[in-house]
Amino acid sequence: MDLNELRGIHTLFVMAVFLGIVWWAYSAHRKKANDEAAHLPFDDDDVDKRTLEQEKTEKKQ
Repeated sequence: MDLNELRGIHTLFVMAVFLGIVWWAYSAHRKKANDEAAHLPFDDDDVDKRTLEQEKTEKKQ
């Protein structure tokens, strides 16, 4: 087995891992979690309150 065969095997392995991650991310059982994550920016109502608290904390330090 020479270096080029190892490179080919490595390429196939990395491609299989990539396709597995894509399959996992877009699978049906991840739909609810993906929808929740997509709506996170719109669900944040108390941004101003947390910003003020963070500024107070930073001033104390």
